Amino acid sequence: MFKKIIILGLGVAGLTLAISGCKTPALVTRTERNTLPASFNNSQDSTSSATIRWKEFFTDPYLTALIDSALQNNQELNITMQEIEMSRNEIMARQGEYKPFVGIRGSAGVDKVGRYTNIGASEATTDIKPGRETPEPLPNFLGGLFATWEIDIWHKLRNAKDAAVHRYLASGEGRNFMVTNLIAEIATSYYELLALDNQLAIIHQNIDIQNNALRIVRLQKEATKVTELAVRRFEAQVLNTQSLQYNIQQRIIETENRINFLVGRYPQTVARSSQDFSNLVPTTIHTGLPSQLLANRPDIRQAEQELAANKLDVQVAKARFYPSLGISAGLGYQAFNPLYLLKTPQSLLLSLAGDLAAPLVNKNAIKASYFNANAKQIQAVYNYERTLLNAYIEVANQMAKIGNLEKTYDTKSKEVQALTQSITISNNLFSSARADYMEVLLTQRDAIESRFDLVETKMQQMNAVVNIYRALGGGWN
Repeated sequence: MFKKIIILGLGVAGLTLAISGCKTPALVTRTERNTLPASFNNSQDSTSSATIRWKEFFTDPYLTALIDSALQNNQELNITMQEIEMSRNEIMARQGEYKPFVGIRGSAGVDKVGRYTNIGASEATTDIKPGRETPEPLPNFLGGLFATWEIDIWHKLRNAKDAAVHRYLASGEGRNFMVTNLIAEIATSYYELLALDNQLAIIHQNIDIQNNALRIVRLQKEATKVTELAVRRFEAQVLNTQSLQYNIQQRIIETENRINFLVGRYPQTVARSSQDFSNLVPTTIHTGLPSQLLANRPDIRQAEQELAANKLDVQVAKARFYPSLGISAGLGYQAFNPLYLLKTPQSLLLSLAGDLAAPLVNKNAIKASYFNANAKQIQAVYNYERTLLNAYIEVANQMAKIGNLEKTYDTKSKEVQALTQSITISNNLFSSARADYMEVLLTQRDAIESRFDLVETKMQQMNAVVNIYRALGGGWN
């Protein structure tokens, strides 16, 4: 009999579908483009530095210790881990929606029917023999199982579950992308800290040089070879250089605390080795092929998973135009007296019902949901294409930057060498009265600026290597 009821229900569903004419509105769609240029700078080398693990890519033990600590304690990363857990729970919730739900129910109550209600009036006008009247008030006791099940005819619920799966995978890729950025941010801040240490050391060295020059000028003033003006200008130069060190010291504190924040700890001194900073050699980078970005960049894979989820959302919204079929059933006992509650079959309660519903008139809310889902899908297509374009441009920019910085560093090194020699020459000429004090001061100023620029260029070189490693998708694996 149950089989006949189900077959009848499905037949009614088909009839309702034919009558209601569930035609979905036409949509403007867009297909994503995932083609990338064939190569970077016409190179066919398929070796990519993105496959190198970060512990092998970064060889400074102090830096690797900071990264390792950040991956454990960074608050933002741990917040993202909880978002991933919530995405996993969403899959569980969606998965349960298309499976039968079975529960247990028990109730007890009492019901007194009014004399002037339809039931009370009918009992009053019915010739009922004494002792056969309905007890008043009438108790009611019930206990049993119940089940409900929405039959997923159009795969609406399964598609919603699959969309949740894709969003869970996207959240995992988002976590990987955050790891890549976190590693890069710590590395760039660390190299900035080393550069500041070296700039501070340059300032201290120049203070010593300038103090020595000031001592000579004072001796020459006593010998009436120079005026008080020269002494004052040399004193001002020393004071100006001394003031620079406080600005550098403040930047060191701020950079240390930026690293401490990323590592998830309160301000403290960041352990580092700054002596060999000028001798650091940037790691040789292999960019591989642009198509490898599709597999290595977490943000591209995240955008891809989001796009897949939005496509399924359109199918879910489309299924709302079609009839839905639900089945409910119950099995238990019901009686007006607890003594009769387990009497079989007198107190046995059995129910089976089918519920068929289809939208017919005023589908505006369903249409709006359908159009919004499609608009979000198109947004996801554009976001995917934008992510691809951004990934390629980031790699191209950093490749060019590495090459140009290498040339800049070589040129700056020669400039520093020339100006360093100029300091000795200008001091000797000034001592023999063949150069005035302004030439000495300008030479010292140019020398310290060139050395600062050289350190800055070295820092940019190291950061460019870090940034192209991140742009290629390295660090998360």
